[in-house]
Amino acid sequence: MTYHTNVLDMIGNTPMVEVTKFDTGKCRLFLKLENQNPGGSIKDRPALSMIEAAEKSGAIKPGGTLIEATAGNTGLGLALVARQKGYRLILVIPDKMSQEKIFNLQAMGAEVLLTRSDVGKGHPEYYQDMALRLNGEIENSVFINQFGNLANPLAHETSTGPEIWAQMSHRMDAMVCGVGSGGTITGLGRFFKKVAPDLEMVLADPEGSILADYVNKGEIGDLGSWLVEGIGEDFIPDVSDLSLVSSAYTVPDKEAFLTARKLLEDEGILAGSSSGTLIAAALAYCRDQTEPKNVVTFVCDSGNKYLSKMYNDYWMLDQGFIEREQHGDLRDLIARPHDNKASVTVKSDDTLATALSRMKLYDVSQLPVLDQNRAVGIIDESDVLLAIHQKRESFQDSVSSAMTSDLETVERSASIEDLMPIFRRDLTAIVVDGDTFLGVITRIDLLNHLRRGL
Repeated sequence: MTYHTNVLDMIGNTPMVEVTKFDTGKCRLFLKLENQNPGGSIKDRPALSMIEAAEKSGAIKPGGTLIEATAGNTGLGLALVARQKGYRLILVIPDKMSQEKIFNLQAMGAEVLLTRSDVGKGHPEYYQDMALRLNGEIENSVFINQFGNLANPLAHETSTGPEIWAQMSHRMDAMVCGVGSGGTITGLGRFFKKVAPDLEMVLADPEGSILADYVNKGEIGDLGSWLVEGIGEDFIPDVSDLSLVSSAYTVPDKEAFLTARKLLEDEGILAGSSSGTLIAAALAYCRDQTEPKNVVTFVCDSGNKYLSKMYNDYWMLDQGFIEREQHGDLRDLIARPHDNKASVTVKSDDTLATALSRMKLYDVSQLPVLDQNRAVGIIDESDVLLAIHQKRESFQDSVSSAMTSDLETVERSASIEDLMPIFRRDLTAIVVDGDTFLGVITRIDLLNHLRRGL
């Protein structure tokens, strides 16, 4: 029998796969599948390295508390290792992290403290400053500090780099990495400088981050915002050595997300948002080359953490990253068109229990009531509550017994101005074409429509 006795023994030795269905120009592009680590990302490696370094130095004692500020997968790696080693873990996380990651962390026993993602270093709610403050308040605790921890790049210099070099049979010309803490690009840069001095280290950076300008121009550019998680920075991390990097590519969120979605569709690989940035940059690098090269980048983590975001068509539509057919009327504002079978509705003879279950399943507070394709009512949480609060068996009553029949309908040809009186009364606009139900428009739908037009 061949088996492991501890999940930590499974970290590393991840597979390599060549991309075959993308345009890579004269080059060949290979992906190291770090999503195959037990914690689901490349960050398992530095997590284990940093905790073991703290143990070796005596900085952490049995039963102690590990504290870290993380906007990405480092938290998941630390949660995996901390749980196996018996440490308490507190993670301070900016509020842009996906809900799936937060649920994952909590399920692994981590204590999650959400803080603001719209503030910078020096603000009391900046995630790194908050973590450092907690370290001073809690006895027998260690601030992992991935941004300044030398064991972070060491993990990649001693494990990731040698693995890639061996898998590529020493035939490799460029390595494309992102920077979150800087550990990966620094550790790999140091390794490849020793074994292949001519190999190019290429930075993939989200649009809005300051790092690409620093690499390409030697200056810190204007800071923006981005939705890709885990990479890009508003400062130069202490642990990073960007002198090892020869060039940088800037990748907008839209390109990153669409690249990751295409990777799943064409290559069958479910990758996370930062992987989309890396692969988009690697493809751009490949197409820029005038001679054949072997290029490697990462699938940093699994896309199963992003199902509610970049793999959700409705989220992508709301953000303006994918487009659908435009009609030039109110149908363009409907987030979940009924003719696409996207709307969530109930029938008048469904039970109140069915209506409530559907609200909970789709995280909505109200449902149009249809008879065939004609809107005959609307029911919300307060209608259900009023119907059943004194008589629990009323859950089996029909929706028609509690719904509101006085509807605010608007023809698809109506104007946006026609919606405003409806919204001022805190109601939802039901869009129709004659007697045919087309969908609903809420205030947030209108806000998203106006934002996309900017």
